[in-house]
Amino acid sequence: MRKIISLIIRIIISAVILFLIFKQVDLGKIIQIVYRINKSYLFFVFLLTLLIYFIGFLRWKMLLIGLGLSLDSFLIFKAFCIGYFSNLFFPSTIGGDFIRSVDLSLRTQKPRLVVASVILDRLSGYSALVIIATLALVLGYRLITDIVVFFVLGIILVLLLGILAILFNNFLFFRAVKLLRYFGKAGEILSKLHYEIYNFRNQKKIIIKNIIYSLVIQLIIPFLTYLISLALGTRINPVYFFILTPIIGVISALRISVAGLGLRVASTMYFFTRVGVSGEVALAIALLSFFINFLLAVIGGSIYVLTFSYRRLQCN
Repeated sequence: MRKIISLIIRIIISAVILFLIFKQVDLGKIIQIVYRINKSYLFFVFLLTLLIYFIGFLRWKMLLIGLGLSLDSFLIFKAFCIGYFSNLFFPSTIGGDFIRSVDLSLRTQKPRLVVASVILDRLSGYSALVIIATLALVLGYRLITDIVVFFVLGIILVLLLGILAILFNNFLFFRAVKLLRYFGKAGEILSKLHYEIYNFRNQKKIIIKNIIYSLVIQLIIPFLTYLISLALGTRINPVYFFILTPIIGVISALRISVAGLGLRVASTMYFFTRVGVSGEVALAIALLSFFINFLLAVIGGSIYVLTFSYRRLQCN
């Protein structure tokens, strides 16, 4: 019942946000903009999105191997697909991570290692996102006049440093372990999970390679947004996309609306209209970005469902 209520609330929030946004723009102009879209750019965007999907799968597979889980690549890919698909319906990206963790844990009987790999995978992507956004802001800070951008990026950076300190600092690690013991069985499970993540710091080659994969992904994503703007006939300094897209991605991940759509649209319009993009084009950029990710998630979910018999044979 709580899940149903949560979904209803997110649908209402999405509807309210989108209603308020659509009241501020000219729907006729949006239709004209989309009608004149350059389909060649859009096709290239879809291909690059597929590339991101594949690199993300390889990144997670690398972490699983580093933690000692040598699994069939097809099984890992299926779990990755259902996790990506589930992100459309859960209140945060953590929901999709939970689903892929459960799916793979049922096949390995080693849930602690699987969950550790998912946490490290998410941390790798988040670290690269912050690195790209920070470097872009350092290079293009003169272009940004809105103090909110600096404030949000500052919060994201501090949050990352705090997470890294707790997970990999020797002093803080043992303090955290001592604190977790007060939570009984749950604390014991978290303590063991923390231990797996902490010990992973010795896998330096995998960590470096993983960060490189993540940096490639986080470089492609703003470039995709830039290509979408070109497809819509809008040309602004590309640096804006490398500063603003990561921030929009973090805000959208909060998922208080369905699949983060409401927040994605609102934050895209807020930031891009302040750097010279019209409200109609900013809205079209947000909707097209969401649609391409939605299409890829549906394809992934379909792959998972259509290979059900294969998964059953693997389990037996």
